[in-house]
Amino acid sequence: MRLRRRVIQASLVVVGLSLLAAPATAQSVNRAAIDDLNEQLLYVALPLTLFVELTLVYVIYRFRNNDDPQPTVDDPALEVTWTAATGAILVFVGVSAFVVMANPYITPAAAQAADGDDAFADDTEIDVLAYQWGWEFSYAEANVTTEERLVLPADRNVTFRLQTTDVIHAIYIPQLGVKQDIFPGRTMTARTRATDPGEYRLYCAEMCGAGHSKMDATVVVKNQSAYDAWLENRTATAG
Repeated sequence: MRLRRRVIQASLVVVGLSLLAAPATAQSVNRAAIDDLNEQLLYVALPLTLFVELTLVYVIYRFRNNDDPQPTVDDPALEVTWTAATGAILVFVGVSAFVVMANPYITPAAAQAADGDDAFADDTEIDVLAYQWGWEFSYAEANVTTEERLVLPADRNVTFRLQTTDVIHAIYIPQLGVKQDIFPGRTMTARTRATDPGEYRLYCAEMCGAGHSKMDATVVVKNQSAYDAWLENRTATAG
């Protein structure tokens, strides 16, 4: 009885902590979609985990002195029930993941192919060039190029056109939920809309050679007026 009480108390503590540990506000629509999916899966996985573990502990305790175990008896109703429950859970996980993957910010190439080449015509376009071992960012609308520093407008859709000069690289901005492999000879697409001005880190997420660990950059998200002022200043300096 004491063991059962302790197991129940520990389970309640775990559930309480998981509910109180609310995730921080997402810094982009990409990250918000990913966090929502993780939260949905957590609410499914946590009760299942607790149920399985509690059942295991109960069975170990209940039959700890059973020196003459008997074979289990077929129970078609129980077998159908757990099979149907498992199927329902898998359908839920699959549908939830599909909805997120169909998000035009998570899989922009598929969305653009479905909606046509002008699907992101109103986006701010930034050309991203990856090379061993650095990053170059070109803002076509202002004829501005930066290295190791990516500046984005807040609350505005941004499309990245990604290319590499040598091997496979991957742009990865964890706090914005952006990640896309970049293959030689191809132009890849990534998309985001940052919602929280601030500084973030950008990494290469593919092992690309001896300097891979140093292939990072700073991402700066500015409000629209500050972004426009920065772009004008860079344009005047370049001119």
